[in-house]
Amino acid sequence: MKIYSVNDPEFREYGRVVTGYDLTELLEGMMKTPCPEGTIYVPGDPELEKLAVSKQLEKAMYGFIPIQVGYCNGHNKMLNALEYHRSSEFNIAVGEDAILILAKQTDISHEHKLDTATCKAFCVPAGVMVEVYATTLHYAPCQTSDNGFRVVVILPKGTNYDLPEKLEVLDGEEKLMTATNKWLLAHAEGGCGENAFIGLEGENLSV
Repeated sequence: MKIYSVNDPEFREYGRVVTGYDLTELLEGMMKTPCPEGTIYVPGDPELEKLAVSKQLEKAMYGFIPIQVGYCNGHNKMLNALEYHRSSEFNIAVGEDAILILAKQTDISHEHKLDTATCKAFCVPAGVMVEVYATTLHYAPCQTSDNGFRVVVILPKGTNYDLPEKLEVLDGEEKLMTATNKWLLAHAEGGCGENAFIGLEGENLSV
């Protein structure tokens, strides 16, 4: 599939590039995190969260509400699923460029289905921070080299943890919720587990 840059005008519908922050300590701390053959996601890393820049981003990016600073690392070339939150997510590619496959929440049908043909892929250069808007669907990043990827993931505190209870299904969106502040559309070939809602139709995209 065609891969755009986050610096291209096409990205403006999905997010924005964030500049002006000294990310040196955060990037250095991320290089100490594991990069497995599969993928690993850690919602909040205490060592990253105590950094001065993390406190600065909490105030500036989220208006003083508590945040969690974690990461998604590993090796991946497939779409597999798409998720969204009720909040923006901030990502920083570390060490290597990373690719985000994105879609728009407005392209989800009333039956909670989405055609993967509507997705677009964007390259995030190493060291660059982007805001992925709340209305943008996303999932695990994809690698641009055999070294895999390391990506900082910043979200409101409490996101992506186990649900405290099972919700009654009313308008249908409830069946997409797989974690706190997380709604997920899985692809049938994505390996997301038997309880994941199969909402992605079309090809399981790869880069």
